[in-house]
Amino acid sequence: MTEREHLIRERAFQLWEDDGRPEGKAMQHWERAEAEDLVQRATEVRPAGETSMKDPPEGWSIVDEQSDESFPASDPPGNY
Repeated sequence: MTEREHLIRERAFQLWEDDGRPEGKAMQHWERAEAEDLVQRATEVRPAGETSMKDPPEGWSIVDEQSDESFPASDPPGNY
């Protein structure tokens, strides 16, 4: 079991307890816990820069750095 699955399981159990421990709703509690986890993960943003990347590119220029810092802005940096 991954750490993520463990956290989802704990949250689903908490939801089940909060709901009065009903029988037959395990999947509903699991799906709700999973949805909450997805929302949380979607709002996480890594720090800018190649040092924070999982797989940084080989060539990294100042333009790349500024584009990364400005993400998710819609406009690229103005000095390229």
